[in-house]
Amino acid sequence: MSSGTSELAWFKSSYSGSEGDSCVEVAVAEQAVHVRDSKDVTRPAFAVGREGWGRFVRFASER
Repeated sequence: MSSGTSELAWFKSSYSGSEGDSCVEVAVAEQAVHVRDSKDVTRPAFAVGREGWGRFVRFASER
């Protein structure tokens, strides 16, 4: 994971509660979607290819 994730525009789902706990944040970049723990943004994020992220979102929205 590159150290350049701090420049990304991170956001949480609109379904996240106002307490801010138990959430992940995502940032969409040209080649990948980056994911991190919103409770501890100093921990490493991970990146998923845009196609893989799309498959994940489709799968999750079917549940």
